[in-house]
Amino acid sequence: MNTATRYERGLEKLKEIDGEIGERVVASLADIAPDFARYLIEFPFGDIYSRPGLDLKSREIAVVAALTAMGNAAPQLRVHIQGALNVGVSREEVIETIMQMAVYAGFPAALNGLFAAREVFASLDTLDQPVAEPEH
Repeated sequence: MNTATRYERGLEKLKEIDGEIGERVVASLADIAPDFARYLIEFPFGDIYSRPGLDLKSREIAVVAALTAMGNAAPQLRVHIQGALNVGVSREEVIETIMQMAVYAGFPAALNGLFAAREVFASLDTLDQPVAEPEH
């Protein structure tokens, strides 16, 4: 591990995975639980995500699977689907990971995961649409 503090290391990892979405989650906690926001950066991202044993793609696939299986974490699942795409997981891999969870977590959990993926994909597709030139 590098010599940066847990917080600095975690913040860099969060930015690498989630970009501004992750920063918004942390900022949203500033007025109610700033210590929790710090813990969220230090432990998952500063300690766990920064370990050398798995690449970020593998870690995000695991997180998408876990959040899908939980069945009650749709907002976090959407953030991590976006993060998975940011680190090189394909849409097909996201869908296959979520479908795999039907075997272990049940069809309702997998359905909810697929609906979350559809929302993320749709928002990305909307962002990718070219802006129409005004007619003169």
